[in-house]
Amino acid sequence: MDLELSGKAALVTGASTGIGAVIAKTLAAEGARLMITARRAELLNKVADDIEASGAARPEIVVADLTVRDDVDALAEEATTRGPVDILINNAGASSPMTLADSTDEIWDQSFALNFDGPRRLTHTLITGMRDRKWGRIINLSGSLEPRVLNAAIAYIGATHLWSKGLSCEVAQDGVTINCVQPGRIKSEQIMERMYPTEESRRVFIDANIPIGYFGEPSDVANLVAYLASTRAGYITGAVIPVDGGMHYYGH
Repeated sequence: MDLELSGKAALVTGASTGIGAVIAKTLAAEGARLMITARRAELLNKVADDIEASGAARPEIVVADLTVRDDVDALAEEATTRGPVDILINNAGASSPMTLADSTDEIWDQSFALNFDGPRRLTHTLITGMRDRKWGRIINLSGSLEPRVLNAAIAYIGATHLWSKGLSCEVAQDGVTINCVQPGRIKSEQIMERMYPTEESRRVFIDANIPIGYFGEPSDVANLVAYLASTRAGYITGAVIPVDGGMHYYGH
């Protein structure tokens, strides 16, 4: 299926590794023009090298920290200066598990700045141009709302879903769609190195929680994101779609 993304301009945040990097590569393979951003320049350059080596156009790179308001403003300005942004993928984010004893305001503030406030400000800036052009796609990567421990990220996920749904209603008639994708346990740096660093820990979790029987690949998420970003998905908006191997059924 031709997703008709050739020539569309896409901005992907958190694109240096894992899901974000594979989303960028998938969109590039479909012909989209890319700008990629994250905090680690060397990893962004590796992603850009891989995309260029595949035969696609080399992405533009902007190093930015979404917890810093000036960085968010500079990123939005840079993106619009280089041409209108048709597709925004808000992928940057991180889990913040904690116990009540170490639940500090600093952790909560940092989590919301990265996972919600930065993406929200970036979206509100770029969506104006999408509405003017009567076409746009915004996909927000979120996560499970079935917590097993206290985690600041769970609160931002709830905020992201409700904000996305509300905003999608306001801009729907302008040809702009907004959807959320919920990755489950996907093979990424965060999952494989921090949350489940051993094969035993992965197998224990899979056996108890994932009916399909394995952790997903970043491409499982990227393929859905590419479809939602395409002209083919114009009648899908305000949705929250899990990519989790059935894990959400076993949340409680």
